Amino acid sequence: MKKTLLALTIATAVSPSAFAADKEKPKDADIEHIQIIGHSDKLRTESGSATLISEVELEAYEYDDIHRILSNVPGVNIREEDGYGLRPNIGFRGVTPERSKKITIMEDGVLIGPAPYSAPAAYYFPLTTRMTAVEVFKGPAAIKHGPQTVAGALNLVTRQVPSETIYGVDLATGSDAYFKGHGYYGTRKDDVGVLFEAVRLQADGFKELDNGGDTGFVKNDFLAKVNYEFASHGLAQKVELKVSYADENSDETYLGLTDDDFAANPYRRYAATEPANMDTAHNQVMFTHTARGDQFSTTTRVYRNNYERAWRKLNSLTNTTASLSEILAEPQQYEREYNVITGAQDSVVGGETSTFLVMGTNDREYYSQGIQFDSTYQFELAGLSHKASFGVRYHQDEIERKHFEENYKMEDGSAVYIDGTKYFTTTDIEQTDALSVYLEDTITIDALTLSAGLRGERMEMHYENLKDADEWQDKTTTIWLPGLSGFYKLSDDAGLLFGVYQGFTPTSPKQDADIKVEKSINYEFGGRYNDGATQFEIISFFNDYSNLKESCSQSNCGVLSDLDQEFNGGDVDVYGLESRIAQRLPISTQYDMPVSVTYTYTKSEFKDEIFSEFVQWGHVKPGDELPYLADHQATFNIGLDASEWQLNLAVKYVGEMKEAAGTSWDISDLPDGVTASSNGINVPLEGKTTDSSVVVDFSANYNLGDYGTVYGKIDNLLDEETIVSRRPYGARPGKPRQFVVGYKYSF
Repeated sequence: MKKTLLALTIATAVSPSAFAADKEKPKDADIEHIQIIGHSDKLRTESGSATLISEVELEAYEYDDIHRILSNVPGVNIREEDGYGLRPNIGFRGVTPERSKKITIMEDGVLIGPAPYSAPAAYYFPLTTRMTAVEVFKGPAAIKHGPQTVAGALNLVTRQVPSETIYGVDLATGSDAYFKGHGYYGTRKDDVGVLFEAVRLQADGFKELDNGGDTGFVKNDFLAKVNYEFASHGLAQKVELKVSYADENSDETYLGLTDDDFAANPYRRYAATEPANMDTAHNQVMFTHTARGDQFSTTTRVYRNNYERAWRKLNSLTNTTASLSEILAEPQQYEREYNVITGAQDSVVGGETSTFLVMGTNDREYYSQGIQFDSTYQFELAGLSHKASFGVRYHQDEIERKHFEENYKMEDGSAVYIDGTKYFTTTDIEQTDALSVYLEDTITIDALTLSAGLRGERMEMHYENLKDADEWQDKTTTIWLPGLSGFYKLSDDAGLLFGVYQGFTPTSPKQDADIKVEKSINYEFGGRYNDGATQFEIISFFNDYSNLKESCSQSNCGVLSDLDQEFNGGDVDVYGLESRIAQRLPISTQYDMPVSVTYTYTKSEFKDEIFSEFVQWGHVKPGDELPYLADHQATFNIGLDASEWQLNLAVKYVGEMKEAAGTSWDISDLPDGVTASSNGINVPLEGKTTDSSVVVDFSANYNLGDYGTVYGKIDNLLDEETIVSRRPYGARPGKPRQFVVGYKYSF
């Protein structure tokens, strides 16, 4: 009860809303929402925290990076990695952002992660360049979307099949050999419509490999849709087939720099990373049927996603007890190892022990498939207005790991492959069959809109070690997750919202019974205001974890012996405020000035003392904070709009973040009666923080009328150089200043 009252009295915060110019926004019917989010001059009365980023807003800065797109959504916490957003790290309301594994990610309403239950780390993420809307749901608003329900859900909306002929092209070039080619064509003949869309995105990269070579990427993305509309049984109906394909080839690495090398040149890349490469392919087939009446609507989706990837990168060195993290944290202590990594010294030197580079290729294949049914029904009962929502989904997914390592030698500043050194390290399968249901009823009682919901998940999981037939496991988990939320309308322009719900994150099929599922009771309380000129939301949130769970992957942990292992964190509290205010100021009859401010405050604390073998935690004491979670984040946007041109300026601030929650420990530190499965753990980054940063982005466009639009943008206008992360191995920078010019034409 005490924590409930605290959650309801934490001073205010803002949830996102759609804040683009009302006169330019598409109608609700023009976007395939999971949930319609109001975005006109009308006060939104839905409970829970929900945000729509419209196509107009997406085009304002021409971002390709989902990290930058979400900077205008309060309550979102990010850990940058490669500077381009190739593999995003997104969290909501303080959950770990690592590989976006604690949020539910969807495209057009279906799960899009490679294996959302069995291996939720989102190594595949759809190319945002071709999206026409982005939806974010947090708090009780996310109860319909699982399995990750602690934080919320992110839905990416692709272009719809049009009602008439449309086509468009977008071509851009920029610094670091950046290129974007994007085109689409759609048409309709009677009741049949088609759409084709293609995107190519590439750059040479902004990092400088010691021995030369590209550090960039190439991404291709293709989409095709065909649908048929008809009326039957008094319902407007539509069937649609969607097929998509995407691939990526990027010269990316996990290896960063020592702090001294970062200070000298933050964009340097060591010679040992020369062979690094990520090669991926993704395809999707989805069939959708929708039916709509005056009070009733249903959507049925059948989907299949396939994804495969092979990522070759430096794992370790031979003939040393030091990890890559330890070598880069203490290069003076591990001088020989450091010199081999940088190419200053060969692997083989006469009379000395050889030090070879161990390159690991994490070769994996995934699939996810399922059928889901969602419906809404509006009716009157006992003099009250009801809107009932119901959904059921049967889902299967699987990951098959075929990891292997190979040795390379450093020779004359280049990494050279050593024939015959390939050997497999991990070959296993994790798979899940999941049945999920939700039921929610929204009741309107005068000025009060009240929603009560329940989500259920039943997961049957299987793990199998393909190298050891005796190592396998089957387990079943069933859980019910209730939620209650409401909105009280104080006036035509203002209202209060509140909510409480149970959050949940499953363990993977491989984890033993002593690894608990993640559970939390989440609260929110706030207000919303919209008088047609000014829009304002503020929400406080409190997430009370009975058990916080974390997993070790190479991107966040780097301890090879712990890869894919999960860890209990015990009782943890995360709380804060999220707010946003936006207004369009008329300067004259010809000019408008849109202005918005987004601010997020987040605090966290462990409630128990733990001696964890997870390298980001270590020896944690009550009151210690979670890593990679900034106390303060803010984004300020200002623009100038005329009939023929637009200017936009975004200033984003992110405070410093801890690299580790606790400190190193060994078995002698354990209190009497406390046991551990190891002798302790070294936390190389204890006491370290990332840099706080202020990043300024600028964009401008000019409308040529019938001849299209020209645009230009500068990301990181002030060329800010900051350490955004030291995980897993060494300091890494954000993207430096980037210039882009482009041309768009649409009909």
